[in-house]
Parts: sequence; C-alpha cells; structure tokens
Amino acid sequence: MSSIETDVLVVGGGLVGLSVAMHLKKMRPRSTICLIEKDSRLAAHQSGHNSGVLHAGIYYTPGSLKARFCVEGNRALSNLCERLKIPLVRCGKVIVASTEDEKDQLERLHDRGTDNGVPGLRLINQRELREIEPHVEGIKALYAPNSAIVDYTQVAAVYAAIYEKAGGQILLNTEFMSSQIENGRQHVVTNNGDFEARLVINCAGLHSDVVARKMGNVPDVQIIPFRGEYYLLKEESRSLVNGLIYPVPNPALPFLGAHFTPRVNGDVEAGPSAMLATMREGYSRSDFSLSEFAEILRYPGLWKLVSRNLRPGMSEINRALRKSAFVSSLRHLVPDITADDLVPGGAGVRAMAVDRRGNFVEDFYIEEAPGAIHVLNAPSPAATSSFLIGKHISNKADLRMNAD
Repeated sequence: MSSIETDVLVVGGGLVGLSVAMHLKKMRPRSTICLIEKDSRLAAHQSGHNSGVLHAGIYYTPGSLKARFCVEGNRALSNLCERLKIPLVRCGKVIVASTEDEKDQLERLHDRGTDNGVPGLRLINQRELREIEPHVEGIKALYAPNSAIVDYTQVAAVYAAIYEKAGGQILLNTEFMSSQIENGRQHVVTNNGDFEARLVINCAGLHSDVVARKMGNVPDVQIIPFRGEYYLLKEESRSLVNGLIYPVPNPALPFLGAHFTPRVNGDVEAGPSAMLATMREGYSRSDFSLSEFAEILRYPGLWKLVSRNLRPGMSEINRALRKSAFVSSLRHLVPDITADDLVPGGAGVRAMAVDRRGNFVEDFYIEEAPGAIHVLNAPSPAATSSFLIGKHISNKADLRMNAD
C-alpha cells in the first residue's frame, strides 16, 4: 500500500497540536499539513479534562516561556473567544494566605506576576477579600481580575474548524506506531496507513516521550502521569463560591493545591488531588497498565523525585484517599464547607516531565531533531497558552522548512 505524502505531520489532536496545525496552515497555505489523533475525538485527554481556567500568568518565572505565553495567551484567547462567540466568564481569582509565612509567599507571587505583566493584579486585605468572596477566610489575598473560565473543548473545536477550513486534514483513530528517516523524509507508520513527511511535529501530550523514543530520540525527560480527582459542590452549595479561589501553593511542587473552580456550565469544582497514576490515561483508581506502571517505576528520576518530596507526597495521597482530609484542606479557604456539600466529580491526568535527576521540568520544553520537533513538556498553563505555543512552534517549523 502506498504512503500518504504530506509536508508536515502533526501527531496529537489536543489544544497544542491543533493550534500548531492551525497556525502553520495559515503561515504556509500551499503546504500540505495532516494531523493524526489516535482517539475517536479531539481533545480527548489533557485538553478535555482540565479545569477550564484561563490563567493570568502569576506563578511562572519571569522571562520563561510559561510566563510569556500565558500572559499573551490569555489576551489572544480572550480575543478569539469574543470574536467567535465562545462563552468565557471573567470571574477573577483570589489566592488566599492563611498564615504569616503564606503572606510573605503571596507578596513574592505579586512581585512575580507584576514582573510578568499580569494586568490588574493587586494585593487585597481581609475586608476587600470578603467583598469579593464573602465565605472565604484569609489574612490577605492576591486578586487577579483577568483570570477567567472557558470550555477548552470548544476552543479545540474552533482551532480544528479554522484549520480544516484552510484546507488542513484531520485523521481520527490513527495512532502513531513508529518512524524512521528514509531519503531525507520521515516514513511514519500508523495503524491506519503510512505517511511520508518532510517534518513531524510531536504534540502527543501524555505519550510525547514515547513518540520521541520511537522516532530515535533519547530525551532527557520522561512523562510521569499524575491523576487529579475533583469533587463537585452540590447545587445548593454553589453560592459559597463566586470566582476562582486558590491557596498559596507549595513553591517546591508544580501543583497549585486544592481550590475552587466555577465552570461555564454552572458547576463548581473543588480539587484536585494529585497522586501518581498507574497508567498514562488512568482516569480512575481502577485503571491499571502493568507495562506502563513498570516503565514509570523503572525510571530513576521518579525515585529521586519521591525521596525529595516524601512528606508532601504522603500528604497528597492522604488527601486523595480520605474525603475528610480533602474537606479539611478546602476548609482552610472556605470554613463553611462540609463533606455533605460535596459529591464525586471528574478526574484528569497531568503529563509532568521529570528529568533523570528527579526534577520537575519547570518550563515548556520543546526539543528539535532531524525531521522532527518534539513538545516534551506542556502542562498547565498550556491550555491558556495554546494559541501562543502553536504560533511559536509554527515559526520554528516554517524556518526549518524554508531552510530545506
């Protein structure tokens, strides 16, 4: 059977892959671009299981890709939603300090967010906090009025529609199997036929490191999946929350702690927990893959990470397994919350890149190789930043193809 010829093959139909395809097709309208997705629908994993927050850009190191792309991405995505009538609610966000130590950390976050150019960011006192969130307890807070909520599955659908209208092709149920360079082109094998491409752009998310290795690369990172489980506030308890309510995060970890998140459909989520998943797409506690879990356990970086973060890790496991511990963490923010206010919600799996020294990779991580560009770390705020990440990678791809 003959191979399908294309200039660019994008692997992965999440927000980043779709944004790359959309931007690159606009940049190179005469180039043939094909996007493959192994599932039967787009945005099936991280893009469709996230909390729906349009982040302001507070947490990230000034000058990093995360800081730049989040602040600019918030603006770009807001404009896109307004122009194309995608529902977006500018509900604002408070990060709440409960202790003097957290108060100092809050002030550092304010300085960082200010350096990043987050608009409208300001520290507020108890009285101002109560005016914004009457049920929240705290001694000080950081208020980000530019934070918002959106349905990212709708954003993904818009990216796809723009791309396809410009002549791009999307193939669902098409799983990347292997690739090798033949006669200066990538020969890609999938379960749905072979492809010949000048350039492969790997946006496979939870499987990005696997795809890179199958293409002959040996990345210095491995994806470690962490499952986050949510509760939902019962309808009669939703009035306890007006907007996004977050604790001051542990600076040693890339997770933001249990928080409250309104959704555009009217729901209010509480969570998530954060614990190691036993497979890359392990959305429930019963999901298990012996081969994938063995691969995770064999990675030396995991054990260095665990030894360095044993105490907070055990606390996260306790909170994930015991509802009373979960409720207790929420009550630090909203004391009126009880276990009776919460019902089980959904879950997501975050792809966290960990290096061999046991460190979480802090920034977005994009690696170039012959005939390929690999997106090897794109956790939160990748959804907020997706418009800018796609543009950034498309510029790299355009330069590569012009140089050929």
